Amino acid sequence: MIFDGAFGTELEKRGIMSKMPEMLNITHKEQIADIHKSYIDAGCDFITTNTFGANRIKMPNEDRKLVIESAIALAKQHRTSQYVMMDIGPLGKMLYPMGELSFDDAYEAFKEMVVTARDLVDGFILETFSDLYELKCALLAVKENSDKPVFTTMTFDQTGHTLTGTSPRIMAELMSNMGADAIGVNCSLGPKDLKPIVEELLQYSDKPVLVQPNRGIPSLRCGRAIYSLTTADFASVMGTFCDAGVAVLGGCCGTNPEFIAAIAKNKGKQVPVRTMDKKVTITSATQAVTFDKVQICGERINPTGKKKLKEAIINGDFDYIFKEAIKQEEAGAALLDVNLGVPKTDDVTNMKNVVVRLNEITNLPLQIDSSNPAAIEAGCRYYNGVPLINSVNGNADNMAAIFPIAKKYGAVVLGLTMDDKGIPQTAEERFAIAERILNGAQQYGIGRHRMMMDTLTLTCSAQQPLVKETLRALRMVTNQLGLPTALGVSNVSFGMPNRELINSTFLMMALENGLTMPIINPCNAAMTNAILAYNALRGVSADLDAFVNNAVAQENVPTVSASKQMTLGEAVRRGLKEESVALTMEALESQDPMSLINETLIPTLNEVGSDFEKQKIFLPQLISASEACKEAFAIIKSKFAQGGASQKGLVVLATVKGDVHDIGKNIVKVIFESYGYKVVDLGKDTAKETILEAYNQYQPMIIGLSALMTTTVLSMEETIAFLKEQGVKCPIFVGGAVLTQQLAKEIKADYYTKDALEFVETVAKL
Repeated sequence: MIFDGAFGTELEKRGIMSKMPEMLNITHKEQIADIHKSYIDAGCDFITTNTFGANRIKMPNEDRKLVIESAIALAKQHRTSQYVMMDIGPLGKMLYPMGELSFDDAYEAFKEMVVTARDLVDGFILETFSDLYELKCALLAVKENSDKPVFTTMTFDQTGHTLTGTSPRIMAELMSNMGADAIGVNCSLGPKDLKPIVEELLQYSDKPVLVQPNRGIPSLRCGRAIYSLTTADFASVMGTFCDAGVAVLGGCCGTNPEFIAAIAKNKGKQVPVRTMDKKVTITSATQAVTFDKVQICGERINPTGKKKLKEAIINGDFDYIFKEAIKQEEAGAALLDVNLGVPKTDDVTNMKNVVVRLNEITNLPLQIDSSNPAAIEAGCRYYNGVPLINSVNGNADNMAAIFPIAKKYGAVVLGLTMDDKGIPQTAEERFAIAERILNGAQQYGIGRHRMMMDTLTLTCSAQQPLVKETLRALRMVTNQLGLPTALGVSNVSFGMPNRELINSTFLMMALENGLTMPIINPCNAAMTNAILAYNALRGVSADLDAFVNNAVAQENVPTVSASKQMTLGEAVRRGLKEESVALTMEALESQDPMSLINETLIPTLNEVGSDFEKQKIFLPQLISASEACKEAFAIIKSKFAQGGASQKGLVVLATVKGDVHDIGKNIVKVIFESYGYKVVDLGKDTAKETILEAYNQYQPMIIGLSALMTTTVLSMEETIAFLKEQGVKCPIFVGGAVLTQQLAKEIKADYYTKDALEFVETVAKL
């Protein structure tokens, strides 16, 4: 089936380009209807409404209901059999904790659009998202307020990741599990460069795949964006996508009705059936964990038997929890259990707040663990990725409470082989409950690739004969149901002497009987090393390499106390703001402020930057570290004597006239401030005269200009020419999604940098 193509190209052709194209649904109805007609004539099956940015964030003062209803009416005006799809794009602000927009406020903005359109359209397309968290929010808004089909697409860069570090696989896993009706990629790159991204989507999405590429990367000639990719070349590559299993083809920036007509030759073609071997997988926004080998679940964020953690939860000391998460990640955990259930505390609110911050603090996926279904739902709703729910049991009421949560949020579920009668004595009885739970999940539309089982560890001190029943049940679930399994290993040794020996021996017995996910303290090196060794002996070269690398690393690191104090550099690197403030104040008692900046903060930021460039971390962690560093700088600044040391220099930033996107610019601001520069942010849609006034007032060391849209690169060119004519002497930097080194040269910018980090590093060199 065929989607339509770019809208901006057609607006430009008709001479009605606007910084707020959605308003043209009111002011230029005939031309908007004519654009839709041109794509209908070209052979599209889906018409996209002109509503991409018709939300309360981007259009706070407009009659959005009127704009949306008019857009839908214009899309329907010339249709014959086409489906009209309500187009919803990102809101234009980063969600907390990366930005200041809350998940709930974002949800309400999307919901308003959905409610306005749901009775008027055939479906929804959520497109050009670069943040998986925002896309999840938008998808929930559609599915909770409409029964219409919904397609989801994200935009990926040449590294195969979104701006916030999500891979096509992770997007496909979450969107498939949450019930999107088609999943794909739009914008981003030209069709040739999208090949590896499309291949990954085809491999992991069990829903139809949708591809809407740009017409390559444009150059600028005579004040216009020029695309060199021909219709024939575009259609040729798109045809190969169709042959590979892509079900829906369309176009994005630079394409026009001719391009859609060219790919419409594939219309009605039989799409090859893809065979998929879906494995049990959970994810964070940037990391996937598949249970096809032994994976360690860190148990340290669970208050059972942990006095300090209970006190931290009661006192709202979440930094303690975050430090426990960091310790477990560094010790080798593959995922983290999160249980905040302490009597007389609000476990629902605590779960929400902790999960949101853990999204930023760690790359590891989370196991949402609670006996309270409301806390489980809070954790799943605000989690960025595919969570693991711990747990459901064989009780019918419990399944009725948990499975709908898992279905809505795309979670994997861990079943406990117990019911309202308790834990059965025999392996056969536990296995029967496992079958009952699996059948119950399938009745709710949750496939086996989203199920795991825990056959429940009992204490050998009190119930020694039942230990072997746990292991027998483990083997039965592994062999007969083919499901991954979990056990809380240390439960076996309660009340026994030499607990570590009992635990490690039981762990080895369980692994031999099919245990996939031991829930342990990963800071116990003996247990962790035993699991690494076990994986290494399975015959997979990557697991052998992991064992060797870990062994070498341990040999080269001196033995330290498990309770060693976190350093300021570590706190900043991990984005722990309160800890960074406390450690900065402590350091300033004995250290000169400038040496603290030059010897600790700047080297830490450089290390963070290096990890970002190597894709060891992604944008959320980069921003988190930068924000923590800003907190440290604020403390240091307060210690400087008046007239003493000052910031490194002043930078003026602006998104150019006609462009209302400022996410990229906002990221740049955070990074510059974290390095100790003063930033004057002129905002978005900034007139060239305003930038000149700021230059004359502040005499900045540099000016940074941002543009997201191809059309506003022309505005950037005009701004640069104007500033230079008016005698601006400082270097002018440019950046943004559509910019390239060649485009920057054509518009006579002094420097182009691909991202915020390269920008600040280039300025530092200058």
